[in-house]
Amino acid sequence: MRNTHFGILFLAFFFVFNACGENKRSSSSEVTSKDSISDDSLLTLVQKQTFNYFWDGAEPVSGLARERIHIDGDYPENDQDVVTTGGSGFGVMAILVGIERKFITREQGAERLSRIVNYLEKADRFHGAWPHWLHGPTGKVKPFGKKDNGGDLVESAFMAQSLICVRQYFKDGNEQERKLAQKADALWKGIDWNWYRKGNQNVLYWHWSPQYNWEMNFPVSGYNECLIMYVLAASSPTHGVPAEVYHQGWAKSGAIKSDAEQFGYKVVLSHNGAPGSVGPLFWAHYSYLGLNPKGLKDRYADYWLLNKNHTLINREYAIKNPKGFKGYGENAWGFTSSYSVNGYAGHSPNDDRGVISPTAALSSYPYTPEYSMQVIRHLYEDLGDKIFGMYGFYDAYSETDNWYPQRYLAIDQGPEVVMIENGRSGLLWKLFMSSSEVQSGLKKLGFEFDH
Repeated sequence: MRNTHFGILFLAFFFVFNACGENKRSSSSEVTSKDSISDDSLLTLVQKQTFNYFWDGAEPVSGLARERIHIDGDYPENDQDVVTTGGSGFGVMAILVGIERKFITREQGAERLSRIVNYLEKADRFHGAWPHWLHGPTGKVKPFGKKDNGGDLVESAFMAQSLICVRQYFKDGNEQERKLAQKADALWKGIDWNWYRKGNQNVLYWHWSPQYNWEMNFPVSGYNECLIMYVLAASSPTHGVPAEVYHQGWAKSGAIKSDAEQFGYKVVLSHNGAPGSVGPLFWAHYSYLGLNPKGLKDRYADYWLLNKNHTLINREYAIKNPKGFKGYGENAWGFTSSYSVNGYAGHSPNDDRGVISPTAALSSYPYTPEYSMQVIRHLYEDLGDKIFGMYGFYDAYSETDNWYPQRYLAIDQGPEVVMIENGRSGLLWKLFMSSSEVQSGLKKLGFEFDH
């Protein structure tokens, strides 16, 4: 049964944010029949609505992405003005998609991105790395935890990935655009990856605090969402790290490899905390928003196979549905870190709580376009306004618990816009992979890759 409350007609609209920071609503009266909308038009609609999170929903002083937006207005942590570094990096890439898809003009995009880089220049940084969270109105660090009040190298890598794409997009533009490209370039080159080796160890550490130094004690080793950090650390022409940091630290001298299979699909790499299985599906997204996994191989993995199989294992698990949760199947699958019925959780086949996170299947669109499209249609046509709102699909839902919170998280919305676009046009992959520094870094680490 289609959700008749949602209706047959859907009014698509978007907002334009002008140079003075005022919101001007530029509504198009597109009226689309849910029974006849093409896959291509539906993808554009989903991208446009989700893009609005980073455009109309942005924190107004910084132009960056709010950590979360709750349509119900309930913020138990009083954090509606907190912006997220990594999620904002995803949002920066989404703005480039918005320009290409003509949701906004090139001029509007350049103006907003200029505001963002100007803000990032002045915001708190720690040996070049931004913190996980910033207080939007001031640019001061907002502690992610008591001792996590300094630099976050992983979140900064997600931002740096986007800044390289901005540079590549605007470097041959007009004077304003070239200035934007130069500032974006300087920001990513200002990250001191070597400092985060904690005394020249052959591993990168996630955190450093001027108050607590290295007390977080989190060396990043083994497979998770952090591959991009090691690639950028090797690629930096200013603070680059030697290849041994990647091979000994990240790849654990080869121990990162796995011979495991699940549902007949090779796991390829040993996922941290999920022996013989796979971790949350965002691990197949965050590092690959710019880094193109097609043709990407090194001595440890074929990264296209790794990510495609990660996605297919998620789908097969939902079809088999060993815990018997309501609504699972070939049209409803995807397990990743998101809101959950009780707080926040890192959902995966190893930690299944009856919660589907739309970003999981949507952001896997490049790997499984037909299967991801089935999920998009099911969510849009069958669940309707239970799950689809002004900023796209809500963060998570559970049919078992009749739980449909109207809440969004930047880190889940951003990859949907970017990865759908990579599946459609390869936009961000082309931009990032065209960087000479990235190409040099990948070669240093022993990667084969498509230019």
